Amino acid sequence: MDIGDLLTRCSVRLALALYVLALTLRGTAGGSQRLAWARLAWTAGFLAFVFHVGFAFRFYHHWSHAAAYEATARQTEEVVGLAWGGGIYANYAFAVVWGADVCWWWYRPQSYLARSRGVEWAVQGFMAFIAFNATVVFGTGAIRWVGLIVSLLLPAVVSYSCWRRNQSRKVRP
Repeated sequence: MDIGDLLTRCSVRLALALYVLALTLRGTAGGSQRLAWARLAWTAGFLAFVFHVGFAFRFYHHWSHAAAYEATARQTEEVVGLAWGGGIYANYAFAVVWGADVCWWWYRPQSYLARSRGVEWAVQGFMAFIAFNATVVFGTGAIRWVGLIVSLLLPAVVSYSCWRRNQSRKVRP
């Protein structure tokens, strides 16, 4: 494994680990301290993802969108039998959505935390879909299994947290 491969793989793994940590911290709710740590993990995860994209473009695609599109088309054909590189745009959208979400949380934290369930589900659903595809559908080896386990456990953690919050609201007068 050369340095480019190491940097590219480690940065995306770090991004995904921080993504899961942030969601877990938010999903297990607590006080403002836990939310502060979640926001830091969310931000650091986004930055690690930006580095991943930069490393991939530098070491694999030589700063060429066309090369990235072609590589995506080859990978997609290997996995699903269709030579289509449009998935690269989903990766771009993932970066934009995550970046916008980070900015919203830092610049308007009260608004961010009070946003509608619809917005929250749309953002998290899209991001989970991309993360699932990157790890389980297109991933290989250990990352595929880790992605599958996290994909099963994380919704359980979030669901339990929502159930717990609903239960505590029912107890209040």
